[in-house]
Amino acid sequence: MLEAHIVKHRRDFTVDVRLRIAEGGCLALFGASGAGKSTILSSIAGIEQPDEGVVRLGDLQLFPPSLPLHRRPVGYLTQDPHLFPHLTVEGNIVFGLGSRRTSAEAGWLQHLRESMGLSSIWHAPAAQISGGQARRVALARMLARRPPLVLLDEPFGGLDRQLVRELIDALLAWRAEIEFILMVIDHQAEILERLCPHAAVISQGRIVQQGSWDQIRAAPADRAIGELLRPL
Repeated sequence: MLEAHIVKHRRDFTVDVRLRIAEGGCLALFGASGAGKSTILSSIAGIEQPDEGVVRLGDLQLFPPSLPLHRRPVGYLTQDPHLFPHLTVEGNIVFGLGSRRTSAEAGWLQHLRESMGLSSIWHAPAAQISGGQARRVALARMLARRPPLVLLDEPFGGLDRQLVRELIDALLAWRAEIEFILMVIDHQAEILERLCPHAAVISQGRIVQQGSWDQIRAAPADRAIGELLRPL
């Protein structure tokens, strides 16, 4: 279970949210740009440090004190795949796993390689693959550690609809297999709805509404949220 109380002071307002997500659960964060959604995710991931609060994943306390990034069992994916251009696709995916891998880990990597369609580029330098391929590699690298918590901060931005559908299908399949907790941000409600049946609406750093998408659409917290819910 993920339990988090995050307080982060910003120039224009203070982010102050409490979250509780059961093991294998899912929550979408929805709201206008600048509402504090990314601050929440980056504080849980450890990219930012909250000013106050507490973050726990099961029995593991992530904050306070701030647990080092390499010790956090968290997968964090953004719009930028952040690949190492001098490494191969394989090198990027196994980065952080260590040089000594068990047969189970080797089998898991082979499973990722085949199911993500990466066999043809497995030994290619990351600098030479396409943008869509880079997103697949970033997803595979995140899943390589089989994290119990996955955080997605608009990872589908700039991609064509077909690739977005493929990546969402892959995420749903991997979630069914690994059963990780998922938190996701995107500016398109239809993408979030495919990934998570429930959402928390964020405005000025606060949760102003929470429930199913049908509940939120039936009575949006304000007109701005209603506008965001309209199909593109």
